[in-house]
Amino acid sequence: MDIEFIRKAIMYVRKWFYMLSTVPRDLRALVCYTKLQWKVWHAKRNNLCVPELFETVAYKKRNDIAFYFKDESWTFSQVDMLSNQIGNYFAFKGVEHGDVIGLFMENRVQYICIWLGLCKIGAIPALISSSIRLKSLQHCIKMAACKAVICGAELQQEICDIQDDKEISKLQVFVSGVDERKLVIKDWVNLDAAVYNGDPTRPVQLQYVNFGDDMLYIYTSGTTGLPKAVRITHSRFLVFTSSIYYFMKLEPRDVIYNPLPLFHSSGGMLGTGQALLFGCCTVIKEKFSSTEYWTDAIKYGATAGQYIGEMCRYLVNQPKKPEDTKHKIRVMFGNGLRHHIWNDFKNRFQIPKICEFYGSTEGNANLINMEGHTGAVGFLLLTAPKIYPVALLKIDNKTKEIVRGVDGMCIKCKPGEPGEIIGMIKKNSFSNFDGYVDAEATQQKIINDVFKKGDFAYVSGDILVMDKRGYVYFVDRTGDTFRWKGENVSTMEVEDIIYTVTGHNDVAVYGVQIPGYEGRCGMAAILDQEKSLDLVDLYAALQMSLPVYARPLFIRVVKHLKKTDTFKIEKYTLQEEGYNPSIVSGRLYFMDQSDGAYVPLTVSLYSKIVNHEVRV
Repeated sequence: MDIEFIRKAIMYVRKWFYMLSTVPRDLRALVCYTKLQWKVWHAKRNNLCVPELFETVAYKKRNDIAFYFKDESWTFSQVDMLSNQIGNYFAFKGVEHGDVIGLFMENRVQYICIWLGLCKIGAIPALISSSIRLKSLQHCIKMAACKAVICGAELQQEICDIQDDKEISKLQVFVSGVDERKLVIKDWVNLDAAVYNGDPTRPVQLQYVNFGDDMLYIYTSGTTGLPKAVRITHSRFLVFTSSIYYFMKLEPRDVIYNPLPLFHSSGGMLGTGQALLFGCCTVIKEKFSSTEYWTDAIKYGATAGQYIGEMCRYLVNQPKKPEDTKHKIRVMFGNGLRHHIWNDFKNRFQIPKICEFYGSTEGNANLINMEGHTGAVGFLLLTAPKIYPVALLKIDNKTKEIVRGVDGMCIKCKPGEPGEIIGMIKKNSFSNFDGYVDAEATQQKIINDVFKKGDFAYVSGDILVMDKRGYVYFVDRTGDTFRWKGENVSTMEVEDIIYTVTGHNDVAVYGVQIPGYEGRCGMAAILDQEKSLDLVDLYAALQMSLPVYARPLFIRVVKHLKKTDTFKIEKYTLQEEGYNPSIVSGRLYFMDQSDGAYVPLTVSLYSKIVNHEVRV
C-alpha cells in the first residue's frame, strides 16, 4: 500500500479526532455567543445606550452596593444620582452632544460617576492616563480636541506644568477632590462644590444619545509614536463588557476585585462595566498592591478577580501567608499571565479557574479562554470557523509581514505555525472596527483583499499560534512597540525625549527580554561619537517625562548605528545582541532605581539582574 496514502489517511483521521473532541467546548461557546448576540441585538433594536442600560440596573438594585473603594460603599442609587448631577451641571455649562472632555484623575468611584454623567448628555470623556506627563499629556488633550479638562486634585501640578501651551491655557479646568483653599490656580473650578446641590434628575439630553454614538476615548500607545485615542462606542462597550460576563459565567451577585487603572479598557470597561450593565459589585482599588490583593479580596468578599500578567508574578513572589487561600475568588480573568507560572499561581492561591483573554482596546480580533486551558489566550472554533471571523495569517519570519499566495490572497496558518491575528471587518456586526480618532491611524490598521477581493480586516500586530484543538497562545508583538509591566511602550515617544537630551544624536529604543519577566523592558542604543553623553541629565529627563514602565532600563552607548536604505535604524540586530556585557560592544549602563542613576553594567551586575537578585 502507498506509504504517502497511509500518511495522509492518518493525518485526516487525527484532524477529525481533534475536531470532534472540541465539539462540547465549541457548543458551550456558541451558547455564550448567542446570549451575547441577543443582549446586543436588544440594545440596538431599542437604541439603548450604556447610561440607559445602567438606569434599568440601578432601578432594580437601587439600594445594593455597586462599588467599594477603601472604606466607602456606593449604592447604585448614589452612582446614578451623582452622575445625573454631573451631567446636568455640564449641560448647564454649555457642554453639548459630541463635545470631548478630558478626564485626568486617579482611581476612585467619582471617576466613574463623572464619565457616566458626561455620557448621559452625549459628551465624550477622554480617559487620560494619570501616569503621563508634559508632552504626552499635551498631546492627549490636544489630539482629542478636548473642550475642557476635569482633573483630580492629586494631579493639579501636572496640568500646571503644561499651562504655557496656548491651546491648553484656554481650556476651563475643573478639579475634583479638593476644597477651594487648595486650588492651585484661581481660574480653576471646584467640581465637587459645584455639583453638590445640583439637579439629581435624569438629564433631558439622554434621550438623544444613541446606541452607535461615541461614548469614550481610551488611549493606546500603538506603533507610531505618542498615544492614540481609540473610539469606544456604546455598542463596543456593551460587546466588550457582555463578553466577559457571559463567557466568564459571572452572576449579578458576584463581587469583582478590580485593582487596575480606570483609564484602561480592562479596568475601566471590563471591570466597572459588570456593575453598570449587570448589577455586579465592583471593588475599586486606588493602586495595585501585591501585599493587599488577598486581604482586600477577603475584606470585600470578592468572588472574581482581575489581573494583568505582571501582577500575578508579583503575587507569586510574595512570602506565603494564610490569606493566600482564605478568599472566595472562584474565577480570575485578565491577560498576560505567563505560561510558566500559570499552574504555580493557580495552585498556590487555589483559584478554581483562570480565564485569560486576548484583545486590544481598538481591535476586533478578541479571544477568551473560557475553559481555563493552561497557557491559552482563547480558542478558535474548529467546528464552526465562520461564525466568529478571526484568523491567524502566515507571516515572513524575518520581516513579520503578512505573506500572500500566488493568487494575491492571505494564507491561514496551520496548527503549530505562528501568525498574525486579524479580525475580519463587517459593518453592523460584532466584527466592526471603530478605529481611532485619527482617521489616518485607523487606515494603517486595515488590510484589504484578505481571503477574497474586496474584503477587509483589522491587523493586530500580534503574533499567536494555534494548537490542533484550536487553542491559541500568545507569541510576540510586531511593530515598533514593546510591552512592559502590563503597558504598551511607544519607542518613538522615548526616542523623542532622548533626542532632546542628547542634542538629537541618533538613538534606537527597543525591547529586550529579562529571563522570567513578562514582556520586554526598554533599552536604548545611543550614538555618542564625541563622548559627550551626560547620563545624569538623561536620567533626570526620563524621570520627569516618562512613567516608570516606559523608562529604558538599559543604555548602550555606541559609535555607529546601522541604517536601512530608507535611513531607518536597524533595531533587529541590536535587539538580538541584547545587553550581556561579555558579548556586547560599547559602554553599557543599567538604571539603578535605588541609587537614582545609570550605573555601569558589569558582568557581575548582569548576572544579578538575570538571576533576579536585582529589582527591575
